[in-house]
Amino acid sequence: MISIPSFSDLRLRVLNSGGVNPDGGYILYWMISARRMTWNFALQRATDWARQLGVGIVILEPLRCDYPWASDRLHRFVIEGMIDNAKAATLPGVTYFPYVELKIGNGRGLLEAVASHASLVVTDDAPHFFFPRMLQAAAEKLPIRLEAVDSNGLLPMDAADKTYPTAYAFRRLLQKALPAFLDDRPDEAVRLAPDVTRPKIPPNVLRKWPMADLSGLLAPNGLSNLPIDHQVCPVSIRGGTVAATEQLQDFLEQQLDHYQELRNSPDHDATSRLSPYLHFGHISPHQILEDLACHETWDSSRLSLETRGKKSGWWRMSPSAEAFLDELVTWRELGFNLYRHQPGPEDWTTLPEWAKNTLQQHADDERPTVYTLEQFRDALTHDPLWNAAQRQLLREGRIHGYLRMLWGKKILEWSPTPRLALEIMLELNNRYALDGRDPNSTSGVTWCLGRFDRAWGPERRIFGKIRYMTSANTARKTSVTSYLERYAE
Repeated sequence: MISIPSFSDLRLRVLNSGGVNPDGGYILYWMISARRMTWNFALQRATDWARQLGVGIVILEPLRCDYPWASDRLHRFVIEGMIDNAKAATLPGVTYFPYVELKIGNGRGLLEAVASHASLVVTDDAPHFFFPRMLQAAAEKLPIRLEAVDSNGLLPMDAADKTYPTAYAFRRLLQKALPAFLDDRPDEAVRLAPDVTRPKIPPNVLRKWPMADLSGLLAPNGLSNLPIDHQVCPVSIRGGTVAATEQLQDFLEQQLDHYQELRNSPDHDATSRLSPYLHFGHISPHQILEDLACHETWDSSRLSLETRGKKSGWWRMSPSAEAFLDELVTWRELGFNLYRHQPGPEDWTTLPEWAKNTLQQHADDERPTVYTLEQFRDALTHDPLWNAAQRQLLREGRIHGYLRMLWGKKILEWSPTPRLALEIMLELNNRYALDGRDPNSTSGVTWCLGRFDRAWGPERRIFGKIRYMTSANTARKTSVTSYLERYAE
């Protein structure tokens, strides 16, 4: 009684040897990274099983309080998404169970308790952060079948069997392999038959693990009693699928036409601002491509047949759309490819050999100045442009994409050692950025130390053969005047 997936089987992994419980009252979808009710392969897989077995679905969306860098900023963003999911889950045959842990360890045993009444468990296949360890632990504990479904990108992660050292190499793979998967999209909306009864959470489960009071948690001081970092405050960017879709439409209507020309201009801030929503799973790359295709009046029959890895021309869309897709697909999915095949890619030891060698050779070079983690955190350097970028990170949970490269390069220059520079970059990015702790974000940080890049000349002090950037050159190449004013002290 094995269900055939309604999408590429490369997206599906069975994580244990458990079978389907014939007495289960529902399919349990354990929502952990694709936190959305639409365009979701994992939810679609749960629906496929529910239809086959004639049962409903319980969607368990938990939020721990002991994950690394847990803070008011990250918690609020996730909970705003949970509120959207609760509103969208009023479908026949679907029960939504939001759970927010109030004390460390309170959620222990919840998954097993809810799964004990289920036919099987479906979850999200996430290759990063603490998710692989959590999935392995769940696979060892659950006596019933546990499936993980990849909803991360347009190309299934397992369509590639190795890591790719550069965006160019990965782009060549995409141009060869992606056409076969472009029509393999998740359902925009998932529904069960109207006569399926909405499952009930067992009363003993709800007594021990009550459903979260989401509105109460978002009230003033609603997070104050949780054991998380209250110094990292929420930002004005609202989380959730509704806000993500609004941001996508605003980008397509207001910014896309100028994206190619202005995306590297901090003054114009013509970026998509979608990365936090992609990171928390509030929006799908498939939805983004679908809406972009409608905007461009495009379909996959227009794809170029060339597979030489060129940055533009393959999609046969407008130059701005192609530049945006190179970020959304090539660079973002290159990060997921790295995490799939290279455990711990945020670790110094996983950097390219040439990059480690050149940085080690220059590790003892005298630094023009050295700052501590606290000075970096508080934007107390001598460089106004760097300080402005760090203040944007502190205030908004993001740094303009072009300046994040400069931000990382200068941390390398002003840190005692390159290893410590990497630690500082990851600490600041993961603690304050809404899109931190993500394959794409971590790839951007480690790019500053040579990841996905090549050796550059001339060889320089401190940097060696690592690509060099300065604030003065950045200010000459792009407009930063109003940016500096906006994020002045």
